[in-house]
Amino acid sequence: MPLSDDQPRTRTRLPVGEQSSSQPNPRQARPLRALLAVLVVVTLLVVAVAIANRVTSGTGGGGPSAARADAGAGPAPSGDQPVGTTVNGIPTGYPHTEPGAQSAATNFAVAIGSADMFRTDSRHGIVATIADPGALAGLQSRLDQGFGGDTVTRYGLDSQGRAPKGLTFVSRTVPVGAKSTGFNEGDAKVEVWCTGLTGLAGERSVQPVTTNWFTLTLSLHWTGSDWKLTDFTRKSGPAPLPGDQQAATADEIAGSAEQFGGFRYAR
Repeated sequence: MPLSDDQPRTRTRLPVGEQSSSQPNPRQARPLRALLAVLVVVTLLVVAVAIANRVTSGTGGGGPSAARADAGAGPAPSGDQPVGTTVNGIPTGYPHTEPGAQSAATNFAVAIGSADMFRTDSRHGIVATIADPGALAGLQSRLDQGFGGDTVTRYGLDSQGRAPKGLTFVSRTVPVGAKSTGFNEGDAKVEVWCTGLTGLAGERSVQPVTTNWFTLTLSLHWTGSDWKLTDFTRKSGPAPLPGDQQAATADEIAGSAEQFGGFRYAR
């Protein structure tokens, strides 16, 4: 029978576990959405990495376009390990190969163009290190004439190749590239394209440091254990156009010459 308005009404409360679960719980939904978002991000990253790897492998060194690029790149370093010994600061013990001959010639060019060649004792040590025994006397005489006497005077050095007090003498040869023009088991001929720095750095210098470009052609002989120099010639160029760059001050050049060491070019 229906209840009248004055009769009390009774409400029944079910235990929590028995209440209807038809309404979603916001606290349960939030972690689920966060997990789904993380999974989507990870999936996208995996796909992106896979695509990038496929593109990289498709444009690698084996394709025709890479072959064309390599063909125009010029000779690369030989990849041989650098020699492990030096005498008088000059690398020795080159491989009995064409790249080994190029390495020897390049290092000999650096030695011949160094400031040490202007001092008698160090010059004799350099020539004894790089020269073939059969060509030693002739090369020694020729280089004594080339770097002594009038040459040291022209650069403002004394008879021992020393710069005036307060000035720094700079003489460096920097190889740009090398190529073989003749090679067999016993002899090799190598051209080394170089740029060089020569002059006196300092405020009172009358011979400021200048650059020049030249090519050295070095003849080498295999002695049974190493490549050694038998002869060399020098010609000017090829010289590129000078860049639009302001020349450094005398102090900057002197400081750089003292702070920056030279390189060995064994490869």
